[in-house]
Amino acid sequence: QVQLVESGGGLVQAGGSLRLSCAASGSIFNINVMGWYRQAPGKERELVARISSSGRTNYADSVKGRFTISRDSAKNTVYLQMNSLKPEDIAVYYCNADVVYRSGTRYDYWGQGTQVTVSS
Repeated sequence: QVQLVESGGGLVQAGGSLRLSCAASGSIFNINVMGWYRQAPGKERELVARISSSGRTNYADSVKGRFTISRDSAKNTVYLQMNSLKPEDIAVYYCNADVVYRSGTRYDYWGQGTQVTVSS
């Protein structure tokens, strides 16, 4: 069993910054891709950013140039630095990890979500 524990959400004024963290723990052999998704009220969950084990990154167009994803593979932790936050960034942010077990089995895990609120 693997757990993803997120932290760092909160309330910030427009133009401000927040840094999200997500630490994976449990019987992990390897983690391929780690990422952040978000879900705003009344909308579907969408990809924000993801990073592969080799460091390759992908970003949603809406956050390019403002958000930066990084990871510490030794700690099985992924970060999301969010700058120049806008009211449209308001959502619950979820961490995701593509975990590989020693047997070769892969499984997708999700964190519990952390709320990000931006005041205008």
